[in-house]
Amino acid sequence: MILTLSCPDRTGIVARVSVFLFERGANILDAQQYDDAETGRFFMRVKFHAADADIAALRHEFETLAASFDMDWTLHDPKVRKRVMILASQTDHCLADLIWRWRQGELPMEVSAVVSNHPASTFPHTDLKGISFHHLPVEPDKKAEQEARLWALIQETRTDLVVLARYMQVLSDDLARKLEGRCINIHHSFLPGFKGAKPYHQAHARGVKVIGASAHFVTGDLDEGPIIEQDVERISHRDTPRDLIRKGRDIERRVLARAVRWQLEDRVLLNGRKTVVFTD
Repeated sequence: MILTLSCPDRTGIVARVSVFLFERGANILDAQQYDDAETGRFFMRVKFHAADADIAALRHEFETLAASFDMDWTLHDPKVRKRVMILASQTDHCLADLIWRWRQGELPMEVSAVVSNHPASTFPHTDLKGISFHHLPVEPDKKAEQEARLWALIQETRTDLVVLARYMQVLSDDLARKLEGRCINIHHSFLPGFKGAKPYHQAHARGVKVIGASAHFVTGDLDEGPIIEQDVERISHRDTPRDLIRKGRDIERRVLARAVRWQLEDRVLLNGRKTVVFTD
C-alpha cells in the first residue's frame, strides 16, 4: 500500500501516522517526508505492507486522523494499476516510447486508450496492436464538440491519468480544470524558455548551449502548470536545428517517462504552483 498526504505542518504528524499503521499490523517499507518552510505545509509518502488488509476499511479508519490534521491524502494499492490514456498528434516518439516501456514492464499501468486528432495511419512505426485507438479530429469551430467526446471517453474508460505525448492541441480551461492533477504534458523546451512555434530553431538562433524538456501538469495557463521533471543536454555551435530536434526527442522521451512513472507510483504531490517529488 502507498499512503501520500499533505497538510499544514505541525508536530506529531509522523508519530500519529506511524502509530496508526502499527496498530493495524502494517510494516513500513519506505517513508519519505518534506516540510516546506515557505508554505508551511508538510508532505509525506509511506509505502507499507499490511497482510490481508482491507483497503476500503483502512481508508475509512484513516479519515478521522486525516481530518484532525486537515490532510489531503490518498491510499492506493499498487497492485491495482492505474489506467492511462495517451494523446498524440503527428509526432510519435513519446507515444512509441511510452508504449514500449509499458510492454517491457517498466511502467506499471494499463493503457485505457490512445487518442489522436490524426488517424492511426499517421503512426506506421508505433506498435498499437491490442490498444484501443480513437481518432478524434479537430475541425474548425468544433473544438468544443471534440473535447466533449474526449471527456466522455475519459469517463467511459475509467482513465486515471491522461498523458499528452506531444498532443499539439491546447486543452480548454474547462477540460484542464476537470483533469487537474491527473494530466501530464511534455513541453519541448526547458521551461521557462522558448515558447511557440519552432522552439529548436529559436534556440539555435540564440546560440544556446543547452536544450531541454519539461514534464508538467496541465492547467488553464498554457505551459505554466506545476513542473514534475526536467532534463537538459549540452550542445555546441556545430549542432544544426536538425541535430537539436534529434537530441530534443531523446530528452523528451526520458523526461516524460520519468514523470509518468513517478505519477503512477504516487511519488508526485502538488504544492501550489510547484510539486514535491519523492524520487526512488
